[in-house]
Formats: sequence, structure tokens, C-alpha cells
Amino acid sequence: MTEPLHVHYEDLSTGEVIPLGACAADGDMVAAFAEKFVPGWDVEGGAPDALIYALWSRLFGEKARGWAQTKVLAIDGLRFMRNPPTGELLRGRMTVMGKDPVGDDKGIVIAQHDLLDEGGRLVFSCLTRAVFARR
Repeated sequence: MTEPLHVHYEDLSTGEVIPLGACAADGDMVAAFAEKFVPGWDVEGGAPDALIYALWSRLFGEKARGWAQTKVLAIDGLRFMRNPPTGELLRGRMTVMGKDPVGDDKGIVIAQHDLLDEGGRLVFSCLTRAVFARR
């Protein structure tokens, strides 16, 4: 039996900020990821961009698991501001920037996503467009 979907199009408001959770990349994770996907990356330089994207994707995916989100149409405007040191806690947030109804049964939600470091500085950001079912 699957869980009921808790977040539909109508449940989100423009301007709403939704915490996505937090995560950190330990030294072993950074080293293994760099070795496999970013050969030549100096792990002393912090987490590589591709790992930062993967961490955001994991946080977003876990948060959206119970949502009535049927498809992510686009992930645009990726910005990698800095490479946090190994082990630094990253916090994710999603800000609803706009909504556009599409017929009676679905709508598109446009959202800004950010990963912030322990000092509240921007590490990564992107803009998504996703289709949500309506109630």
C-alpha cells in the first residue's frame, strides 16, 4: 500500500519557503565520488560541483516523495557559488516563485532551490518547473 499524497498544487503558495532538510559529505564520500566521477579533483578544494548537485537532488527527492508532483519539467539556472569543505552541513530550501494552473487537474509550480552552508552562505541554487496534480 502506498502513502497518500500530501502536497498538491493548491497546497503551495507563492512566496512559501519549504525546508528540504540537511546533509553533509564526509571525507570518504567526497574522495570516492571524486575518484569515480571527477578524476583529478583535489579533495582539499571541498566537494565538487557534481556532488553538490547530487546532494541537492537527494534532499529534493526525499522531500518530494509524498507530493502529488507528477513530473519535473526543467531544472534551469544552476549556480555553483562555492565548494564547501568536507563534512560541512548543507541545508536545502525551496521557495515557490510562481504557479500556473493547467486545466482542472494539474498545475505547474516554479520554484527556486538553494543549498546554504553552516554560515548561511549560498553554495548552490537552481530553478525548477514541476507539474503537480490538483485536488
